[in-house]
Amino acid sequence: MDEALLRSLTPGVLSVLVRRGADFAAAEDAVQDALVDAVRVWPERPPRDPKGWLVTVAWRRFLDATRADAARRRREEAVDQEPAPGPAPTADDTLRLYFLCAHPSLTPSSAVALTLRAVGGLSTRQIAEAYLVPEATMAQRISRAKRTVSGVRFDRPGDVATVLRVLYLVFNEGYSGDVDLAAEAIRLTRQLAAVIDHPEVAGLLALMLLHHARRAARTAPDGSLVPLAQQDRTRWDTEAIAEGVVILQGALARDRLGEFQAQAAIAALHADAPTAGETDWVQIVEWYDELARLTDSPVVRLNRAVAVGEADGPRAGLAALAGLDDSLPRHCAVAAYLHERDGDLGTAARLYAEAARKAANLAERDHLTRQAARLNARLRH
Repeated sequence: MDEALLRSLTPGVLSVLVRRGADFAAAEDAVQDALVDAVRVWPERPPRDPKGWLVTVAWRRFLDATRADAARRRREEAVDQEPAPGPAPTADDTLRLYFLCAHPSLTPSSAVALTLRAVGGLSTRQIAEAYLVPEATMAQRISRAKRTVSGVRFDRPGDVATVLRVLYLVFNEGYSGDVDLAAEAIRLTRQLAAVIDHPEVAGLLALMLLHHARRAARTAPDGSLVPLAQQDRTRWDTEAIAEGVVILQGALARDRLGEFQAQAAIAALHADAPTAGETDWVQIVEWYDELARLTDSPVVRLNRAVAVGEADGPRAGLAALAGLDDSLPRHCAVAAYLHERDGDLGTAARLYAEAARKAANLAERDHLTRQAARLNARLRH
């Protein structure tokens, strides 16, 4: 088998399928299937026109996948229209699904997609819209995930930490399309808390509720980010905060501290402060110390530097920051904030501009750019 020939033909075959109207990801899968067939068939029956053979087989594979996808979508729509089933003892099956979807052989993105589909009950279309990808692409991602875990045995206890990590990833996706993934993550975590008695499950649920309670105040009417210290606290959801605090207190009372409980305790201290100036930063630093002990995470230490800067002054914060790798996400933004608090506006403006160039999303980039422009304007006057 001439592998070099197959590699050289692949781009041309893929191009033909795309020109015929195939989605790129679906075309790529179809071409890969055709290449597998070629490896199996060609040694005994080499074609006279290798490229034509690959195009024909790949196009058939694409049509088969498209028809299967359409049939699956019709089945999902039919299920969506069915009345809700009556009560049934499904707790064990639900818990098994959580551990299956969080299997370590899956990538984080596949684990999240499979969790939303199998446990959350969202349709493939809804998940695709939430992730801003074509429905066929998401269907293939979920199908691959299902194939990956199809032979998994459950003769050993599942990993609760992995399940919680997947749910936390879902929560951090926020909102896109017609599915509010933050709200969906809270619903799923409530469901998990109902079937497993674990303080870290409660800790994660409390953390989600406390963070989600501030959602309405996080953005201005024009879509720009509003920092925590400048948020209108009257817009925070006090019922969600109260529920989160009660759940957290119950988890902490069990004296089995985990990272989600520690994060929730920090969020609760922010929520408890009537104003930004009344925040108990000393206690927040103590919780960050606990969190750093539990996770040994440089990101935790970065956030701790901010808290130290608030509790003990910006120079203490900069000293805490000095030992951290400056390539960490948000390192420049934290350094800029602390330098501004220390009165070094020139350094702060430069670091805000650098942080804006490294920002992971448009809203964050715009916010940091505005901070740099604000300080540059002050320096000019």
